[in-house]
Amino acid sequence: MEQNRLAVHETIELHELLSFKTLCMTKSKAMQALVSDAGLKALMQEDIDQSIGAVRELKGLLATAKPQ
Repeated sequence: MEQNRLAVHETIELHELLSFKTLCMTKSKAMQALVSDAGLKALMQEDIDQSIGAVRELKGLLATAKPQ
């Protein structure tokens, strides 16, 4: 039976990625309120939606992988 294992540095790197992606998503969401151009607002919303998916995926990786 194979278990998902992460080294300590891999776990830390995933946490760093999660923090960075969360920060980027928060900034995009805050800046979106200041944008008046509809095209730019749509691009920002697309980025936010993709970021939400990335955050969920990173959280899933951290939840299922056990550190060594």
